[in-house]
Amino acid sequence: VQLVESGGGLVQAGGSLRLSCAASGRTFSTYGIGWFRQAPGKEREFVAAIRWSVGTTYYEDSVKGRFIISRDNAKNTVYLQMTSLKPEDTAVYYCATGTPLDMSRANDYTIWGRGTQVTVSS
Repeated sequence: VQLVESGGGLVQAGGSLRLSCAASGRTFSTYGIGWFRQAPGKEREFVAAIRWSVGTTYYEDSVKGRFIISRDNAKNTVYLQMTSLKPEDTAVYYCATGTPLDMSRANDYTIWGRGTQVTVSS
């Protein structure tokens, strides 16, 4: 399976963006899908994840109430709706898939997209 992220861009603080993660080559049906981000000079960190088969969602504390992860079965696509964006949300956002035991642990994911840049200006 290959993953392609899209939807990043430049937005003012308080604004919104919707990121997409489209899978090709195989369906997500039995997988977990996560969104991670990496800011310059920082380690990659967990943002949100979803178990495709049951739809259970997970969020990092700083994005709870602002970000929503969802899936579209027909399009084999996962979305990350981001609202009330803050400058500290600025990062390259990656989606990843695999069969993670710990949905927040990057090393549990085996396939990664190339990322999409999100920049939030103050």
